[in-house]
Amino acid sequence: MADTSIVNGELTLKLLPHMSEMTHNRFGQLWLENAEANARHLGQGQSIERLRNAPLKEGDSAVVIAAGPSLKRHDPGRKIVDTGYRGTLIATDSAMAYCLRNGLVPDLVVTLDPHATRIVRWFGDPSLTEENLRQDDYFKRQDQDDAFADELRANDEMLELLSRHGKNMRIALSTSASQAVVNRAIETGMQIYWWNPMFDDPDKPGSASAKLQAQNGMPCINAGGNVGTACWMMADVVLAKKHVALVGVDFSYYDGTPYKNTQYYKEAVNLVGQENLDSLFVRIFNPHLGEWFYTDPAYFWYREAFLELVQDADCKTYNCTEGGILFGDNIEVVRFDEFLDTFRS
Repeated sequence: MADTSIVNGELTLKLLPHMSEMTHNRFGQLWLENAEANARHLGQGQSIERLRNAPLKEGDSAVVIAAGPSLKRHDPGRKIVDTGYRGTLIATDSAMAYCLRNGLVPDLVVTLDPHATRIVRWFGDPSLTEENLRQDDYFKRQDQDDAFADELRANDEMLELLSRHGKNMRIALSTSASQAVVNRAIETGMQIYWWNPMFDDPDKPGSASAKLQAQNGMPCINAGGNVGTACWMMADVVLAKKHVALVGVDFSYYDGTPYKNTQYYKEAVNLVGQENLDSLFVRIFNPHLGEWFYTDPAYFWYREAFLELVQDADCKTYNCTEGGILFGDNIEVVRFDEFLDTFRS
């Protein structure tokens, strides 16, 4: 019998077994070039190994804050403040502005993406101009933080926030990060902990991951291809937290969101054409919420990778996103209020 909880996305289901190879072909060279360029900056930080088993905050719990579309619908930051939660806060680079604007200084920020000009926007880009914005509508068209409606003002705000809080924040900085991101981390005084993303199987002959680790001495971490999963891995394998909650980890979009407001819309159109987008976007029913969501090939692959990684985790994982498509074995789907009631102290 066909799985009626998954609709459309026929092409994505065919692409799924090839996503790892496709991603490596698209970004692999950039990852390695960035890592080579960042070698000269390694002395301005230390290995992520120095954070291993570090308590950071009270207790054995942590909250991962990512920037999925559920973040603005459920406002988990307000709940963290209201309950006085004293556990560890781990934020994606994309969720950093949300945290700081809401009075939350993450104990650890994680960055991974190698893009030369986009990711630095989460840190405040000193070189951002109106012309830059006209050339790239990546941020403006997405269903995300409303603050980005006025992009220059949001950028100025982030420059100020990191100037004020950067020195009090730790960052798990991937060696694959762009020079612009590395420069911002250094100039704002963030406490840098370097790590290598796992590009391939380090046990296989000719592994790029093994070669990079031999060159720079930094540990390789399987980030599942995205920064949200990387945060969760930091909580589990680096900080050894036993109870890890996820908020803003949607891996999808709310049903009814226009395709043009999705992250990889332009790439999708280039791949299959406007008229064939239904073959690429997968609709998935979340039985815990009784709602439909939809996703694209990249996020569907991230979700499948997470479901595989969680099978071997030492921590218990609680999806408190209250949206999205991340559910399955070894993931407890609960309301964020319930998690905070249990682990606030």
